[in-house]
Amino acid sequence: MAMMHNTRGLAPVLATIMVALGMSEQTQAQELPRLGQAPLAQVVAALTLDEKIALVTGQGMVFPGLPDDMQAPAVGAIEDHVPGAAGATVAVPRLGIPSLVMADGPAGVRIEPTRKSAPGKTFYATAFPIGTALASSWDTALVREVGAAIAEEAAAYDIDVMLTPALNIHRFPLGGRNFEYYSEDPLVTGETAAALVLGLQDRGVGASVKHFAVNNHEWNRNTINARVDERALREIYLKGFEIATGKGQPWTVMSSYNKLNGTYTSESTWLLSDVLRGQWGYQGLVMTDWFGGNDAVAQMRAGNELLMPGTGKQRKVLAAAVADGKLDERVLDRNVTRVLELVLRSRAFKHAAHSDAPDLHGNAMLSRRAATQGMVLLKNDGATLPLAAASRLAVLGQGSYQVITGGTGSGDVNKAYAISLVQGLQNAGFSNAPELGERYARYIAEQTPKLPTSLWFLPKARVPERPVSAAELAQLAQQQDIAVVTIGRVSGEFVDRTPENDFQLSDAERALLMATSQAFHALGKKVVVVLNIGGVIEMASWRDLADAIVLAWQPGQEAGNAVADVLSGAVNPSGKLADTFALTLADYPAADGFPGKVLLGPDPADKSLFGQIAREAEVEYRDGIWVGYRHFDTRKLDVAYPFGFGLSYTSFDYSDLKVERGSQGAVRASVKITNTGKLAGREIAQVYVSAPPAALHKPEQELRAFAKTGLLQPGQSQVLQFQIEGKDLASFNPERGAWIVDKGQYSLRVGASSRDIRVQQSFDKAETSDYAP
Repeated sequence: MAMMHNTRGLAPVLATIMVALGMSEQTQAQELPRLGQAPLAQVVAALTLDEKIALVTGQGMVFPGLPDDMQAPAVGAIEDHVPGAAGATVAVPRLGIPSLVMADGPAGVRIEPTRKSAPGKTFYATAFPIGTALASSWDTALVREVGAAIAEEAAAYDIDVMLTPALNIHRFPLGGRNFEYYSEDPLVTGETAAALVLGLQDRGVGASVKHFAVNNHEWNRNTINARVDERALREIYLKGFEIATGKGQPWTVMSSYNKLNGTYTSESTWLLSDVLRGQWGYQGLVMTDWFGGNDAVAQMRAGNELLMPGTGKQRKVLAAAVADGKLDERVLDRNVTRVLELVLRSRAFKHAAHSDAPDLHGNAMLSRRAATQGMVLLKNDGATLPLAAASRLAVLGQGSYQVITGGTGSGDVNKAYAISLVQGLQNAGFSNAPELGERYARYIAEQTPKLPTSLWFLPKARVPERPVSAAELAQLAQQQDIAVVTIGRVSGEFVDRTPENDFQLSDAERALLMATSQAFHALGKKVVVVLNIGGVIEMASWRDLADAIVLAWQPGQEAGNAVADVLSGAVNPSGKLADTFALTLADYPAADGFPGKVLLGPDPADKSLFGQIAREAEVEYRDGIWVGYRHFDTRKLDVAYPFGFGLSYTSFDYSDLKVERGSQGAVRASVKITNTGKLAGREIAQVYVSAPPAALHKPEQELRAFAKTGLLQPGQSQVLQFQIEGKDLASFNPERGAWIVDKGQYSLRVGASSRDIRVQQSFDKAETSDYAP
């Protein structure tokens, strides 16, 4: 009783103390600077050292096979909020700093399609065509639409930054991630990437231009040292990034895994501070690729502000470096400031609403349209295509029944469905041979359990080509009007392609094509080949077996419908190659030394995933600037299909070329494109410039501009306008450290491909001009 009485007597005093404490805490909270209300310098000053380090080392991804100190800190914002997202930044709620969610990838939003917290509900995203397919459309307005659609889905799922576009150069066809990238040409690459960035950021979702730079193949990608001369770097491997960052102004840039001339790109002050920020004027944030680089302190100093997905080891190293003076806290503050500048732009900071219900149907229709615009008609002898309505088809090839919509790894998308080629053809009113589909279905069901398993992020093994007997083909040729054969190729991160059974046809594929061609041609019937592939393959040895060849790429989830649109003539193909298709792999100068050499093998004591790769590897880019058509056209080498090539169901005339000089060294040009055929269609005009002889050895010609017409009706014309800035005519002279436009006579050529120049005109430059890097 006495104790109860004493407690009651103390109650007013305790209450007074608690109110005072509460008022003190409230006053203190009111005095704290909050992001968006106080100047950034005050917010940064209010952060503890641990909070600063947390802000520059992200969170949210657990990667199987890595030791504990290499794992990212767990984060509910990912697994509880957006499962399957790639990572997040750290929140500091007391200062009003939210966490940002980041997700892959290049062909659409990559997140988990189901959630434990929402049983029975799905969270699918649209699978758009791969990067190479988008680039083959040469249609930057369309690419911008795709970017906007990806952003709308990201916003619906409460994602702040999409880790796309990926724009490394197609140096060599065996590069494992070429499917994500755009082209062998830096102008096509940069313009396509800039369009995707603009589309994303038009809708308030940040882009991440990657992988900066020279991440051109996957072999030992975390340790390889790419040795590249400065001219090749500037003209080929950095130029696309310069265009994309200049025109697109991406919120973020992602550094690459590899070393460049001896230094990890994420640790290179020259690359990230001198070039990207100093010379190009980039104002956004730089983040690492996931677990990229080796030295967190060097990354901080170089201007790589955000280490993703962040590890416990990195946080300890940075704390120790600040304590012992190896890392100036002012550098850390600079990097924290750039992280906060990104946060201020984000949906999370603006408390933007999300629905978890994107317009999947509308975006699927956009994916279908984009796929058709990137498809390339490589051959069409005897007007084999478009197919006659209601044609009876013999749909052959395992790829006709198991479509490849896109690549694996970060470029994968969890989609609601995928339309196979045979489904698409049937949807378009074509019929397949009776029971042929059932035979393929049984074969695939029998063979699938026999396939080897692989890690989730690696390309999956494919069912081998179904053997088709001569008797079966003879019967099909008797019954059906035309054969359609699909050749398929998987693409994926972490591994490069192989010459055998990938760049080249497998023995089974070649046998199928030969036997089909023989059976159908014997009865005067045609063979169409559809290429459902992610990159360049060898074609010269077998293309004569087909009457028509359509390069469909990996066209996203509406694949079959999109291919059927082109085969039926509902869409007139207008895509053109953004890569040269050589006769053989040996014709590419990069074949010399690809993929590189091991200098120090794997560490036998390291049992983690990283312990399986070489500790040191190197590749020398002996090809210099001689990449793609710059090599083939200058050396006048025969190719299977040249850069920029693509047929149509109609024909086009080029006329009335006008060229005039503008101010500050610019060149303006215009050309009239007329549809001279019988069907409506679109044409891509490519502007190449040939420079006069000079001290630097230059390519025969280089692409300096391009444009795509609208849909021209028969007889209709459109005048296309081009402007080439003075610096865009330049070559980089390493000895002078500048871009040089030599005096002399230039030739401006407009054509349907690099080897189909339709009109040209020369112009003179009286004096040599220098431009700073």
